[in-house]
Amino acid sequence: MSSITVAAQPGPFSFDPAHTALVMIDMQRDFIEPGGFGATLGNDVSLLKPVVPAAAELIAWCREHGVLVIHTQECHQPDLSDCPPAKRLRGKPSLRIGDPGPMGRILILGEPGAGFVPELLPQEGDLVIAKPGKGAFYGTDLGEELTRRGITHLIFGGVTTEVCVQTTMREANDRGYECLLIEEATGSYFPEFKQAALDMIRAQGGIVGWTATLGALR
Repeated sequence: MSSITVAAQPGPFSFDPAHTALVMIDMQRDFIEPGGFGATLGNDVSLLKPVVPAAAELIAWCREHGVLVIHTQECHQPDLSDCPPAKRLRGKPSLRIGDPGPMGRILILGEPGAGFVPELLPQEGDLVIAKPGKGAFYGTDLGEELTRRGITHLIFGGVTTEVCVQTTMREANDRGYECLLIEEATGSYFPEFKQAALDMIRAQGGIVGWTATLGALR
């Protein structure tokens, strides 16, 4: 397939689907559904609800156009050996990473809450990256997988925009990947944080990457 160019900010973004991957960040029940970790921290998870159908549309588009689909999953081992105290001690004292919650132990690999929302379950041929940190390159083999597949360009969606999504985009930018974030397919508990992250990503001629709407892909 030939190169695709989409209207984006700060300018057009071109990519070859054969050398491009979609990185869908942390579309997990603990972050998106009522009763999950995000909600227990006092966040309004309804703000993330519109991201799910947009992410589903983006994933379908990528599969249709031969773009590798990668799902990241923020989670930890049951013994918490990969969760430093500086991370675990964040949140409410009554409910922290590893503690029992409404959907199993919070952000523990294999627990229901750490799983993906039903609308966005990985399919055969997708790649799943379990990550212990905010950025998807830290403590994972994501970099090796991208190199092995000859990936040069990355499309992003997921939650939250200003934390795990932006962190991973910055990591990818430092590694030489050209990055595009689809605006409707990402979200935050704080809309103003999402807007600020979008502005930072595409500032100064795309210092971190590009942003575009779903409509640019249609």
